[in-house]
Amino acid sequence: MEDNSDIPGLALELSDLEFALFLCLAVHEHCRIDTTDANIHDVAKELALICTNTFGLSYSILDCSSATFFDDFCAELLPPETLRSSHVRPSRSRMTTESSGTITSFQDLKGRLRSNAFEHKQEVVNVVIAKNFNHVNDTIQREALELMHSKQLTTQAGVLEAPTTFIFLPLMVRDTEQDQPLNPHLNDYIFISHFHDTNDGYVYLEETNDWLSDGQMSASSVIHKPDAQTKKGHPNIDRALLNKLHQLSTYVSIGADITRYQQDIVVFLRLSRAVSGGISTRSNIHFKLFSTLLAVLHGIDYLTPSIVALAAKKVFRHRIIVTKPEEDRSLQYGSDLTAVSQVLEYANPDSILDGVLTLEAPL
Repeated sequence: MEDNSDIPGLALELSDLEFALFLCLAVHEHCRIDTTDANIHDVAKELALICTNTFGLSYSILDCSSATFFDDFCAELLPPETLRSSHVRPSRSRMTTESSGTITSFQDLKGRLRSNAFEHKQEVVNVVIAKNFNHVNDTIQREALELMHSKQLTTQAGVLEAPTTFIFLPLMVRDTEQDQPLNPHLNDYIFISHFHDTNDGYVYLEETNDWLSDGQMSASSVIHKPDAQTKKGHPNIDRALLNKLHQLSTYVSIGADITRYQQDIVVFLRLSRAVSGGISTRSNIHFKLFSTLLAVLHGIDYLTPSIVALAAKKVFRHRIIVTKPEEDRSLQYGSDLTAVSQVLEYANPDSILDGVLTLEAPL
């Protein structure tokens, strides 16, 4: 096994946002960042500075809304120095009606375009920071999922290709009643989620307060910065170190009792009356992978119950779909809807996870 003595020390120097990106970039996975409405613009700026200064990666910040069109979305994926034009794709509903009579389906049209007009390829940025991405229409979310999954996105002007190091970061306001959920397939494809509050601070923005939004200036002046965040220099992380972290995670051993503990968490989440869905096979795979990454960052080559519990909160939190009272399974057996509503009134992903993690952990 390779020496990992430098990685735990490095992890202590990273901010929470840098830490989340460090883990996701190591295994080529994607991350959802949640924050408050007042902080969303500053978090986007901080993520951009982290991409440039800590990881040396290109980025693009997308301001998403229900009025975002597919061609606008595609154009914003390209590096600033690239001419962002003509990346327009007909809607799926128009493809069969506007094509010639020899094309009978969307797949036929896609095949023709691939063979003729799609010789032109352009590479997108390394990191896409998509503010309020849950507000765009479902079609754009599915196209983003296609880019995340296949590393390619077909447009009328050409093929957009993701580079080897690529991460998609939906940046969202957490859990307001008016908030819209992400497409469930896209949401399940996301590796982990992280919540960033004002008190968590901004490593780069606070060095140049003029970057901060007006409403955050006074808050910044009273935030207590950890010693690691007040240093003049920040860590620089390259692809070699990311690959090393990934490789070391494959050497982490998992005892039978820890495996059973992980399985118990998954089973109890699936059986919880407050959970109506979201605990998929993919989430289980991500759960195990993220646990091994955390072990490396703790300087050990084996899993412990505390690491597993921490991993569960990061992997499952954004996936849990809370049951609506009228959908509770006990209603089929004569339960009262009012009583069920009272039981589920305060159920949320955090309380559900806290309840499940009271399971007896192995010694």
